Amino acid sequence: MSVIPSRRAILRGAAAAAAAVPLAGATAGSAFASSSASDVDSGGHGAAGRGAAGLGQNVLVFDTSMGDAAIQAQIDAVFAVQQSNQFGTERYALAFKPGTYNVEINVGFYTHVLGLGASPEDVVINGHVTVDAQWFDGNGTQDFWRAAENLTIVPPDGLERWAVAQAGPMRRVHVKGDMILMPSPPGNGWSSGGFLADSVVDGGINSGSQQQWLSRNDTIGSWAGANWNMVFVGVQGAPATSFPTPPYTTVDRTPVVREKPFLTMDRRGAYHVFVPALRRDSTGTSWAGGPAAGHSIPLTEFHVAQPGDSAASINAALARGKHLLLTPGIYPLSAPLRISRPGTVVLGLGLATLQAVKGTSLIEVADIGDVSVAGVILEAASANSPVLLRVGDGHTRKNHANQPTALFDVFPRIGGAVPGGTEVSIQIDSNDVIVDHVWAWRADHGLDGTVGWSVNPAGVGFLVNGDRVTAYGLFVEHHQNYEVLWNGNQGRTYFFQNEHPYDVPTQSAWKHGNTNGFAAYKVGDHVTEHHAWGLGSYAFFNLNANIYADRAYEVPDTPGVVFTSLMTVCLNGAGGGGILRCINNTGDPVVNGFGTYNMKSYSNGVGTV
Repeated sequence: MSVIPSRRAILRGAAAAAAAVPLAGATAGSAFASSSASDVDSGGHGAAGRGAAGLGQNVLVFDTSMGDAAIQAQIDAVFAVQQSNQFGTERYALAFKPGTYNVEINVGFYTHVLGLGASPEDVVINGHVTVDAQWFDGNGTQDFWRAAENLTIVPPDGLERWAVAQAGPMRRVHVKGDMILMPSPPGNGWSSGGFLADSVVDGGINSGSQQQWLSRNDTIGSWAGANWNMVFVGVQGAPATSFPTPPYTTVDRTPVVREKPFLTMDRRGAYHVFVPALRRDSTGTSWAGGPAAGHSIPLTEFHVAQPGDSAASINAALARGKHLLLTPGIYPLSAPLRISRPGTVVLGLGLATLQAVKGTSLIEVADIGDVSVAGVILEAASANSPVLLRVGDGHTRKNHANQPTALFDVFPRIGGAVPGGTEVSIQIDSNDVIVDHVWAWRADHGLDGTVGWSVNPAGVGFLVNGDRVTAYGLFVEHHQNYEVLWNGNQGRTYFFQNEHPYDVPTQSAWKHGNTNGFAAYKVGDHVTEHHAWGLGSYAFFNLNANIYADRAYEVPDTPGVVFTSLMTVCLNGAGGGGILRCINNTGDPVVNGFGTYNMKSYSNGVGTV
């Protein structure tokens, strides 16, 4: 979460008020149409409404035959619970069968809106799919943990609003109109980070107060607005690089990527998961020329997990060769989920949340290829988890370039909802892994008893030991060691956003050797090739303890390590503290008050401003 000094004061007020509001039985009032296992026939078909088709009690599957008014009532009932439910336990997926709907969808916390068509054009919403911030006095800097995908949105007034902060991805969407990324009046407050991928916006996108943003493989009519860091990779219609005035960084082509797997329904009403194919040197969407390349997996080949399933039962299904669909809810796990079969898909609906309750890891992927892990929150719910997600096990020479494992919308969380700790949030030991949007967050606010320097300790946020790892949309915040530590060679990052920990009690508590603090992004001393584009690191130390970081970025001075479009920000107002250097020993300080510093590029000891 990023904040502007004039908005800092209200950031704590709404957090404690985010306690769960229970949904009574199968209804919110009487809004929900319920269904159970008895609604599912041998073909996997189910009644529309809550719990349809065996996808869990909190998957609402809508059909045009239900009628727009009935659908609207269910959508509104979910939003009434989830609008301000920042650290609650409810999780929902709103799934639309192919067809046209005249509804307004407000998207609250832990709400996943998805179309079930093969193409985004198969589900048309004549209305808005909105993220706003009226729950928080118009401040969008805490609009976390929500998603929309695989839809066409036709806003009646021509304007789609998606005022998200971190962990609010929009994917595979066609907006027939303009789009704005900031909250609506009366607040007109800030929004704080977003991710748009594989999408088309016919009109213009106005970033407004949005502080930083990544667009990847989109097609847009135009772009207007900038604050700190706007990055475009493989985007048709993107503005040219002009960093820092305005701070646009544009990379014409996406070197290697595949899109997130998604749930579909065929003409007979049977569910499948579509896995898009790998693309290289691409621009625009995967579906611009017709059906996207890839393969479809019947849901019958998945273990469809429900909250309450144990790690042992899920692992037994994985060992039998099943893929894994995590239906919405919270999954306390006393052992890690182990992925050992190439090509396995792990797909979460409704921000499904895995909790490490016994000090273990949560997901361990073997050194194999073509695995997908997508759409999950990974929560440290006990002390001393060694790592929440690990891909591979130690350094290896295995080449997975033709079948890379990929992570999509993976959100580690330490503190905020429950106390807990981890040494590493995400660790990548395998080679050629693709990381497509992660937010690793050590909480700076939350429910009572869940946040504090020793209450929710977290070491490294994102640790890379593998070679040729590529990251798009790397958000890592408030960890107590290096936020990113990249030891692998030939790594690439497209967009990085960071905040140092807010709650450092003393300088001596955040120091190693003679160095104050830890760099937000450190490239290992032995690395000979690494490239990064569009990086922002921010400091806000809130205990008035005069805390400083010696530098935001730390890299070996060698020609093969190149950083492009990097910045630092101090948000401390009149208080003491900040960042003394941008990268290594280069760049002006941002300290003892609000300030920013920009550098166009850095390599081999030389910075260009």
